Amino acid sequence: MHGTPPPFRDLVAASFRVGCLGFGGPAGQIALMHRIFVDEKKWIDEARFLHALNYCMLLPGPEAQQLATYVGWLLHGVRGGIVAGALFVLPGALVVLALSWLYANFGEAPAIAALFFGIKAAVLALVVEAMLKVARRSLKSRLDAAIAAGTLLALYVANVPFPLVIAVAALVGLARGDAGSGAPPTALVATPGATQALKVAAVWGVLWLAPVALGWALLGRHHVLTDIGFLFSKLAVVTFGGAYAVLAYLQQQAVEVHGWLTAAQMIDGLGLAETTPGPLILVNQFVGYMAAWQSGGGPWLALAGAAAASWCTFAPSYLWIFAGAPFAERLRASRWATGMLAAIGAAVLGVIANLALRFGTHVLWGGPVAVADLAGFDRLAAAIAVAAALALIVARMNVVLVILACALAGWAGLALR
Repeated sequence: MHGTPPPFRDLVAASFRVGCLGFGGPAGQIALMHRIFVDEKKWIDEARFLHALNYCMLLPGPEAQQLATYVGWLLHGVRGGIVAGALFVLPGALVVLALSWLYANFGEAPAIAALFFGIKAAVLALVVEAMLKVARRSLKSRLDAAIAAGTLLALYVANVPFPLVIAVAALVGLARGDAGSGAPPTALVATPGATQALKVAAVWGVLWLAPVALGWALLGRHHVLTDIGFLFSKLAVVTFGGAYAVLAYLQQQAVEVHGWLTAAQMIDGLGLAETTPGPLILVNQFVGYMAAWQSGGGPWLALAGAAAASWCTFAPSYLWIFAGAPFAERLRASRWATGMLAAIGAAVLGVIANLALRFGTHVLWGGPVAVADLAGFDRLAAAIAVAAALALIVARMNVVLVILACALAGWAGLALR
């Protein structure tokens, strides 16, 4: 850190600014935080920022929100971390909540459905772009390629549960642990003992899981709010690799297991999350809202479902940061940990490829399809998806502008059919 921490009100204002301007997914949000916290405000230096980022990349859950929490903790302790992490999420969460209400009430209107036709094609292009980015970062050996291919086959062909695939990849990474390079240590802000860390973890663990337990006690194990709490709490501990990595598992659970929404609605929710500030994983809030809405409980239950999904997605970040950040150097310097995370990174590529295939069949054919079956292929959707991919990957255009252009193209294309 550079000298005296800033006044708390300045941290609040800067964190709110990040939350309102954080478009473009984790990469854009991390770059925005770097520009504000490191370049403009000079509250922390480059080494400290990268140290925090590297630790957050090792955690399950939304790494950009965790980084905001970490920076707030560095500057003003626990209260700084709570405020910075919350303000990173809240602006986008309020927008997604409003859009979820509009979608639930008016999403079937022809004009709205036509706009989402183009958005679905844009989302497919976004998933392909994410797959290419992960491939460049993760495929460093033949073993990495084998892990990625095996993950794709396990998920798409054999329907192996997502947590099991990640666990196997982690074991492979531990077995080749000497491949990890480890990171050079830097000084920590504080080094509490294990007892203090366990106390912090217990407090935040109770805060995280108490609403889920209360829902179970008051509403029963199989009430929709209890199911939402259980599912998103489970997701919070297996979402290594960012939002795209977990979407396939979320789709499997929300669409195929629970039947809360259709695959098409899932893609619509991702499109909404892509066009709003804040973390992409706010799609979880959309899923929670739709799950409760379509259970017949009305708008108040839907609001509770959105709140439950968001709480169980983001509250665990406080546990990982406040309990674990002081020990981050030990993990970063471990060759076993870096080897394990490298294998998980390769598996994430297979997970995203699985997501691209599943989304692709729904966008281009309207559902699962055999490889040789070209009947029902939607040429308009394919054209929009290809144009979006070129705009994102080749021209590197702004993601929000690309999605809006695709929405208008879908609306115009369907009107001319």
